[in-house]
Amino acid sequence: MLDSINYPKDIKQLDLRQLQSLADEIRAFLIENIQKTGGHLAPNLGTIEMSIAMHYVFSTPKDSFVFDVGHQAYTHKILTGRKDRIHTLRQKGGISGFTKRAESAHDSFGAGHSSTSISAALGIAIANGIQCNHHKSIAVIGDGALTGGMSFEALNHAGDSNADLLIILNDNDMSISKNVGAMSKYLTKLISGKMYSTMKNKSLGFLQKMPRMHEFAKRSEEHLKGMVLPSTLFEELGLDYYGPIDGHDLPTLIKTLQNLKTQSKPRLLHIITKKGYGLDSAENDPCKFHGIAPAADGSSTLDSYSNVFGRWLINTAVNNKDLIAITPAMCTGSGMSEFEQKFPEQYFDVGIAEQHAVTFAGGLATQGLKPIVAIYSTFLQRGYDQLIHDIALQNLNVIFAIDRAGLVGADGATHAGCFDLSFLRCIPNLTIMAPSNGLEMYQMLNTAFNMQSPVCIRYPRGVANVEKYETQDTVEIGTAKVLLKGEKIAIFAFGNKVDIALEAGAELGASVIDMRFVKPLDTQLIKEMASTHQRLISIEDNVISGGAGSAISEYLHQQKITTPLHLLGLPDEFTEQGTQAELYQQYGLTAKDIINATKI
Repeated sequence: MLDSINYPKDIKQLDLRQLQSLADEIRAFLIENIQKTGGHLAPNLGTIEMSIAMHYVFSTPKDSFVFDVGHQAYTHKILTGRKDRIHTLRQKGGISGFTKRAESAHDSFGAGHSSTSISAALGIAIANGIQCNHHKSIAVIGDGALTGGMSFEALNHAGDSNADLLIILNDNDMSISKNVGAMSKYLTKLISGKMYSTMKNKSLGFLQKMPRMHEFAKRSEEHLKGMVLPSTLFEELGLDYYGPIDGHDLPTLIKTLQNLKTQSKPRLLHIITKKGYGLDSAENDPCKFHGIAPAADGSSTLDSYSNVFGRWLINTAVNNKDLIAITPAMCTGSGMSEFEQKFPEQYFDVGIAEQHAVTFAGGLATQGLKPIVAIYSTFLQRGYDQLIHDIALQNLNVIFAIDRAGLVGADGATHAGCFDLSFLRCIPNLTIMAPSNGLEMYQMLNTAFNMQSPVCIRYPRGVANVEKYETQDTVEIGTAKVLLKGEKIAIFAFGNKVDIALEAGAELGASVIDMRFVKPLDTQLIKEMASTHQRLISIEDNVISGGAGSAISEYLHQQKITTPLHLLGLPDEFTEQGTQAELYQQYGLTAKDIINATKI
């Protein structure tokens, strides 16, 4: 049946039995393809029926579907003309693993980060009203994403509007890591609300048929909720709440959406789904199958930078009860799972709330504790004001372990940490370090823990290049290290670009410097290299604009040093998806590019 489905209009003539068969085929199709390409398997297996029902009832692109994060939209992509390109998912030149406006008119809003869908869909809904059309705007948000503060800002606005907005809350009791917080507990209570739904429908139906009881029926609804459930948060915010219903029950989903389509007030449909639905291994371990690597991927025996960080946390916490580790819902990805188990009293997962994570750490620091915020580079962007206003301005002793810095590969532009050096370097009071391997990273973490000011340690996705890294050593603040002594050419390498700099330096007979610090720079060594070499090259896994190489250039300019400096880094554009190796080659961050730079 799937062979004959190319666009949403093709499913609108199917009956319910055929739709269920289509769902089964899509489930098998996704399992087969994602195991080859890699991608977000469990989230998409849980949203197949929901996506089919949405396209059966509504009509994109006139009606707008705004998926939060967008990593659960594979079925949507299959039904909107991209079925034959699923085999290119997350590959260089292929389709994105998230919704992307440039990819299809059916992707009404781009995604990648969490908690944005209600805001965007509300904007679309209000625009529809201004333009006097009858198009529908539908936001799809998960219970994990609902822990993000931005979603509550949007709910607050939506409830105070007359916008024709439908919010579908896809509740699978699962974000990337274990879901946390009061909202998670609240939704768990609502899941058991079938008794409430049944009582409400039957009782109110009976009361409304009786003369002069209509007003009493309205009041009874509120009393009934108070008796059976906590007062419904969403209705208190001004949204009509419906559910919860089974998100894998196609007939019920379709009928409910058809009913809600006729309404025009802000409304929320609460559906219950199971992450990994239909694949036993994914259902039993949805965290493991949240995102899977391609089947052909080899695995290194070396630890990743994330695991080095996790090991440092455990070893340091043994003798330091004031160490507090904080994550905005990325426990597993940040290498903190074992730490959480061993030191639960020193571990805080604040949910998908990056702004709160940063300021929360600041509050801890004012009381003499040693907070460490483990956060992906691309997600730290969301807490930028808090980093400036609540941490750096007050010079609070918070360590930021910035994971996934630079090019991350298949997740593409939304997840690439290409800007952190640029947006961090301009902030007073910050110390910024960039380790070139696991040993150096461990030393830098030791150093940061002994400091009394805010520190950022940024490191890439991937292996840390050394087998042994546990040490008590530290590094001297603001000092670089000459790894290779040469003549004529000096290469200043930052972070994970040190290895390829050594490769190029050996061929060129050049000096190679592991810069280690982006702020403060080792200006004395830079000045020495500029006076003893004829040509300088800097290389970093960050945009050139305002990056580490720019910092060297600024210093040379201030000192009126005229030794030519060539900057290698990422261009002034949003990067594409592909493997890290493919992207390094595309953007000129290889040993060959360093060598070619000497010929310019």
